[in-house]
Amino acid sequence: MSVINTNVSSLIAQQNLARSQQSLQTSLQRLSTGLKINTGADDPAGLIASQGLKAQISGIQQGINNSQQATNVISTADGALSQIENLLQTIDGLIVQSANSGALSSSEISANQVQVDSAVQSITRIANSTTFDGLQLLDGGLDFVTSGVSSNAVSHVQITQADFGTQSTIPVNIKVVASAKTAELEFRTSALVHSTTLEIQGNTGVQTLSFVSGTAASAIAFAVNSISDATGVSAKLLNPALATSGIVFDSTGYGSSQFVSISAQTGQFNTTSTTGNAESRSTGADAVATVNGVLTVGNGLDLQLNTSSLDLNLTLNAGFGTQSTSFTVTGGGAKFQLGASVNSVQQVTLGVQSVAASNLGNSIIGFLNDIATGGSASLVGGNAEKAGLIINAAIQQVAILRGQLGAFQANTLQTNINSLNVALENVTSANSQITDANFAAETSNLSRAQILEQAGVSVLATANQTPQQVLKLLQ
Repeated sequence: MSVINTNVSSLIAQQNLARSQQSLQTSLQRLSTGLKINTGADDPAGLIASQGLKAQISGIQQGINNSQQATNVISTADGALSQIENLLQTIDGLIVQSANSGALSSSEISANQVQVDSAVQSITRIANSTTFDGLQLLDGGLDFVTSGVSSNAVSHVQITQADFGTQSTIPVNIKVVASAKTAELEFRTSALVHSTTLEIQGNTGVQTLSFVSGTAASAIAFAVNSISDATGVSAKLLNPALATSGIVFDSTGYGSSQFVSISAQTGQFNTTSTTGNAESRSTGADAVATVNGVLTVGNGLDLQLNTSSLDLNLTLNAGFGTQSTSFTVTGGGAKFQLGASVNSVQQVTLGVQSVAASNLGNSIIGFLNDIATGGSASLVGGNAEKAGLIINAAIQQVAILRGQLGAFQANTLQTNINSLNVALENVTSANSQITDANFAAETSNLSRAQILEQAGVSVLATANQTPQQVLKLLQ
């Protein structure tokens, strides 16, 4: 049909040319931005998925940054603790030197005391001045806060990690199933019948003592106690009110690792267990308890709990038997956000105890500040032995704290960074699949669109010329 008012061929050519031009513009936009999704109209579902992945990527990246910053905090604390360890080792050497009083004058011991005082002050100064971006690390401000700890039941509590979750406090319920015991042997005779040489052995060492026949039990106990620091064995009367009641030999410590061995090298010395059976060697027993329903076998009087929600170490009092006690963790600790989402599962709260001189040591043997001038374990007061016990306990405390921080850094922070880096790689790859332009495909689309556009223009020109053929009918 030959008409001039309506050019259907031209309309078709215009429509296809517009499509080709739109495809060309889309390819040019994607190639210029590198993105497959530039507006919501490009891929509404893909845009929604991409925004969720971008939020996750942002959280993962911040989690990595948080973990790296936490690593820096731990490294700062560890560096300060290393210096404190050096000072403690120096103090230990001065204590051992001062114990050699037979070869040192009082002025030399006084000079050592001055050095000890300076080192003790330096330890407290480091504890109070170690900071990270204004955050105090070693003054006890990052330690957990407890309430209701009974001094009759528990002599020491150290909480390393606690997950409060949605709760503001954590209750700790302790039920002692079996109490810790010392190693015990009994000598149920008032005096020696024969002259005897005893070999007394414990965890600290072995010594021999010789007694003539007729030596009273009280005299034997006195002699054993005079060397208890060298053997780890102490002695007491079976009946304190009766000097002839016999002797109980005890290990100076509690637990299955403690032992007492009493044997006669010459003569006769019959010892029995507490039940009356003939024995020459005895071992102690560890405390067994449930902590928040979890059965734990201690090391002597020390109990340890390691769960996903609570890590703690506590020491029971020697006189606390098979009873129950409880206390509450009310707050404190250093909270580290390690994951991409803000919830308790992706957070870790770590406790860092004070390492000031007044907190190193314990209430049984004393604290580090007792070694300073005027203290109960000062060197000028002739208390080198007590000072040695305190410094050994302080060295162990700092070493344990460094080990805990190191384990947290290696096993929690570093592994968390590695895990988040893998997650970041995978999530970024998934987002790239949705949003990033495929340049190989888009350049192919661009070439196709350019060809179609050029062809469309040519076809449209031809279509526009078609109505002119009607003029030939008028000739």
